[in-house]
Amino acid sequence: MKTDRNTRRTAVQEQDEEATEMVTSTGGQGPLEGAVIAVAGAAGPAGRATLLRLAEAGAVVVGSDSNPERLAEAVDAARYAHGGATVIGETVDLLDVDQAREWAARTEKEFGRVDGLVHLVGGWRGSSTFAETDLTDWETLHKLLVRTVQHTSLAFYEALERSGNGRFLLTSAAGASKPTGGNAAYAASKAAAEAWTLAMADGFRKAGGEQGPRAAAAILIVKALVNDQMRAERPNAKFAGFTDVTELAEAIAGVWSRPAQEVNGQRLWLTPEP
Repeated sequence: MKTDRNTRRTAVQEQDEEATEMVTSTGGQGPLEGAVIAVAGAAGPAGRATLLRLAEAGAVVVGSDSNPERLAEAVDAARYAHGGATVIGETVDLLDVDQAREWAARTEKEFGRVDGLVHLVGGWRGSSTFAETDLTDWETLHKLLVRTVQHTSLAFYEALERSGNGRFLLTSAAGASKPTGGNAAYAASKAAAEAWTLAMADGFRKAGGEQGPRAAAAILIVKALVNDQMRAERPNAKFAGFTDVTELAEAIAGVWSRPAQEVNGQRLWLTPEP
């Protein structure tokens, strides 16, 4: 496993100091100032936009991806756009539950806390009709869209609960609620990932007891995502109803401004509900 340690802090802050540090707004700072946020799938367009937005908000951002070259580019872009920001890239295979757990443990040990995990690992497979569905698509999407959610949520759950303001955020698709014949494998995978995330939210709810959850798991739902490269490649396309990756990143950053009890277990629609 490769790790870029050039931008890590020179010393790990003591656990007791970090435990008393508030992530919530103080002294005019925003709710993400000083927060430690992990981003899974950081090298894709949505990941790049999210790294930029979280760095801009003052968070310490620890991105992971399985593609080290693309990850390095994404980390460098966020780092250079926001001078002084702590943005780190780690090559992690999230299909390996041990690597996911090691990533979570290493991040908490290094920075004393973990305040968020943003899950942006994506992929799509489909067919023209339901009858033409290839079940190898399901096998691929189950790994990308379900297994990675399972591994990251289990790896980060306890750290997020300890944070006092932790968030697990899954990006999903409207098609999970209203699948089409050709999208059977994709919609089923997304629906499974959503159900898993809602179960995590119930865990946070029960752990919080009468005081309410100290952390939240929520789902941000889009029709589909679009970015500048897609527009350049298809200048005549309308991309009707698509959410720009910068809008998604803005919505992600905004979740920390809302109380955990308000967002825990919620589907946050960035597109009209079907």
